[in-house]
Amino acid sequence: MPMINAYDPAAPAGVAEREREMIARRRRLLGPAYRLFYANPVHVVRGEGVWLYDPDGRAYLDVYNNVASVGHCHPHVVAALSRQAAVLNTHTRYLHETILDYAERLLGHFPPGLAHVMFTCTGSEANDLALRIAKAHTGGTGFIVTRLAYHGVTDAVAGMSPSLGAAMVLGAHVRTVPAPDGYRARGRDVGADFAAGVRRALAGMRAEGIRPAALIVDTVFSSDGVFTEPPGFLAAAVAAVREAGGLFIADEVQPGFGRTGDHMWGFARHGLVPDLVTLGKPMGNGHPLAGLVARPEVLASFGERLRYFNTFGGNPVACAVGMAVLDVIEDEGLMANARAVGAHLRAGLRELATRHPLVGDVRGAGLFVGVELVRDRDSLEPATEETARLVNGLRERRILISATGPAANILKIRPPLVFSRDDADLFLTAVDDTLAEIGAG
Repeated sequence: MPMINAYDPAAPAGVAEREREMIARRRRLLGPAYRLFYANPVHVVRGEGVWLYDPDGRAYLDVYNNVASVGHCHPHVVAALSRQAAVLNTHTRYLHETILDYAERLLGHFPPGLAHVMFTCTGSEANDLALRIAKAHTGGTGFIVTRLAYHGVTDAVAGMSPSLGAAMVLGAHVRTVPAPDGYRARGRDVGADFAAGVRRALAGMRAEGIRPAALIVDTVFSSDGVFTEPPGFLAAAVAAVREAGGLFIADEVQPGFGRTGDHMWGFARHGLVPDLVTLGKPMGNGHPLAGLVARPEVLASFGERLRYFNTFGGNPVACAVGMAVLDVIEDEGLMANARAVGAHLRAGLRELATRHPLVGDVRGAGLFVGVELVRDRDSLEPATEETARLVNGLRERRILISATGPAANILKIRPPLVFSRDDADLFLTAVDDTLAEIGAG
């Protein structure tokens, strides 16, 4: 898969001397596996709301970072973290009310059938735990993912994350299916197509003597290209895997916590109640807090035979931060903001499409938006090079964005949930100007 924003550590021409020295030091100390965003990497020292700042005080509009879901360094979250860190931080093998208070409040945002929560530090850990639980409950080992899925970086979930690159070796019992790409479906029923792919994968498992454990999907298919429409299209695929004895795992690490605007969780758009739900990144607004929510009957077989312990998962500081994040989402009406500003943003992008032929499709829900760039609207040839120019051109205008999809030609837009209409208009103007430059060039 082309990775247009994952640059080699060596500094390209045009990078300032201060940053060139940092890049060389980074390579010397951190080794060759890390990558940086943008041809001209961004050096940030401070964040506030939707803004990141470099050492010279220049502000960059963050239109990409859903980790800081309620805004960089939100004062309410920072205050909660500081208060608890000044009193106690320890693991979950002692009794502590904060973890119970947070668990109770978090579960209140889920359907009644999802009644247990387990805490981890990262979404990768949460997905790894979900795989263990699914195998324990079903007795199966087979997992189905989409062709460009990303579910994390542990050995097990990296083996279910083909988006990590062509050199990534998938697990022996992992099968991939095409993503529900409504843009390229040309009017076909994407739900039926996706379910057919899942049934083919299940049939292949049966033929090889593999018992299915689960279908796991990021419920907005963000690495595949951001596919959210029409609501309900996941139902047939989930029914197929359950009929075969497998579970449905909803990976909400990216779409969760109100980002899609109409619902707290991406799976709710499809009228489904998953067997397991994994959470991460936005849960702690950048603090390492993640988790897994489960049906009690699914978790029972795992808990009867195995114990679970995570030194830092769900510690008092993390849970205080999680409570504060929920406070902000609820008190500041951020789900409604995602719905309203997201609609405004998509409307503005569709208007740009009337003037810039490169813009082939605008899609998404709330403040999770995908914009697919194509060289030809009939052939749908991916505009990979042009997308790289757009992403890097926006960076030079101090607008931070990224791209995704099999050909890296789809803008991945997921700003902090405090993103406003004015912020959206600033972004739209910058996209308009940069597309004009690309068209003129």
